[in-house]
Amino acid sequence: MPPRLRLTAITFDCADPEALAAFYQRVTGLDPHPASDGEFAGLTGDGGILIGFQRVDGHKAPTWPGGDVPQQAHLDLDADDLDEAEALLLELGASKPQIQPGGDRWRVFLDPAGHPFCLSPARRPDRPAGS
Repeated sequence: MPPRLRLTAITFDCADPEALAAFYQRVTGLDPHPASDGEFAGLTGDGGILIGFQRVDGHKAPTWPGGDVPQQAHLDLDADDLDEAEALLLELGASKPQIQPGGDRWRVFLDPAGHPFCLSPARRPDRPAGS
């Protein structure tokens, strides 16, 4: 029987770990990780999942959607009200690129370090997935 594996962390390369962690802390409400030290910053969520941000000298932001510099990783978030969530994300420092491949199904944003992330409508118990 193969060992059971469990996702424990998602880590982003960036130039300024503390600033990027602060952005995602405001977006998600997750708690700052106590081991954050300037070279690494993290946020902890339910079940012990960690979102980490590590300093990389000479980091180049992803060039989404062009791909000259790959997107490296991305998060998917959902919200009850996409317009309100978009306004909040833009206020917190995200940007919204002109290219939106999801049409009305989801929206793409870039965090302050240039990483793309997606925002989708929250699934409601009274509504089947995809509706």
